Amino acid sequence: MAHRHLSLLGAALSSVGLTARTRVSLLLEHQSIEAMTQPFSRRALLIIGVSAAATAACAQTARPSSDLAVYKSPTFGCCGGWVEHMTAAGFQARVLEVADPGAARRAQGVPDSLASCHTAVIGGYVLEGHVPAEDVRRLLVERPDALGLAVPAMPLGSPGMETPDARREVYDTLLILKAGGTRIFARHG
Repeated sequence: MAHRHLSLLGAALSSVGLTARTRVSLLLEHQSIEAMTQPFSRRALLIIGVSAAATAACAQTARPSSDLAVYKSPTFGCCGGWVEHMTAAGFQARVLEVADPGAARRAQGVPDSLASCHTAVIGGYVLEGHVPAEDVRRLLVERPDALGLAVPAMPLGSPGMETPDARREVYDTLLILKAGGTRIFARHG
């Protein structure tokens, strides 16, 4: 049936006075269009379906963000040490020096009981204080339903709070729950 259509089309194109090259080009174009309108086999439909599903699954696997906005006071040097720690771990930090870092913390919903010296935002989460980079990476991979992470106060030995004599305090990174509570996310020291 396809050959009959091509013969009729070829005859019609000849009568119009087109060159042989143009006729061949148009015939080939028509043949490929006709091939595309043929029904798909079950195997072809299965391959198309699996390919579409795999493409959709890959598209939904977003790479965790590495862009970090840090709100800190210009007078605290420890915050700069934490930013250096995060940058060395591969995060892209944008530092915003503010007169009242507490305002940034409160705007993100972090309670005063979890306060530290700086607040950061990354990938839809808030980070309060000297949160280790490995905890941030884990947060971004696991994506819990939470506000973010906090290391309250400023524990010695946490990133940015290193001492010359290498003293370290045991401290916890807390997961800040949306309902207002916390739970231990990681233990350090």
